[in-house]
Amino acid sequence: MSSPSKRREMDLMKLMMSDYKVDMINDGMQEFFVHFHGPNDSLYQGGVWKVRVELTEAYPYKSPSIGFTNKIYHPNVDEMSGSVCLDVINQTWSPMFDLVNIFEVFLPQLLLYPNPSDPLNGDAASLMMRDKNTYDQKVKEYCERYAKPEDVSMEEEEEEESDEELSDAEGYNEDSGDEPIMGTADP
Repeated sequence: MSSPSKRREMDLMKLMMSDYKVDMINDGMQEFFVHFHGPNDSLYQGGVWKVRVELTEAYPYKSPSIGFTNKIYHPNVDEMSGSVCLDVINQTWSPMFDLVNIFEVFLPQLLLYPNPSDPLNGDAASLMMRDKNTYDQKVKEYCERYAKPEDVSMEEEEEEESDEELSDAEGYNEDSGDEPIMGTADP
């Protein structure tokens, strides 16, 4: 049987070779973002979410941590943190599942079939049960406001620019061999 680290590597490579855009965090293979598109024929169709994935040392024996980074209106997703309430990830995870299962089966099923009786977003759950048309309208409004494909791409560009500004602000270019500037010049 292969080691958990080899399995992590294999599952991540399989996800990267599929149709999902994967952005690594730092240099390790334990944290990354996946661009997830709302399922066709759903209220979420056309939306794109950046989903943060954290793999524990015990993966695949322990489920990954999954969270939406841009807002989504759904009874089983915490609106503020993006945490997902999904039994197969939180309680019934099995090493037979892999990362592709999460993005091709589990998350699409969650969006297609919300469970308002086990909510992380009580407002969304009660609205869904009380007034389905208004709920549907609010889901679409959130998709248009927070899940536009260009917003996810712009967010990445802003992060890259911010990283560049930080290196410029340090006062020197590591490659040039210049010493950092200390303090300010006297007038």
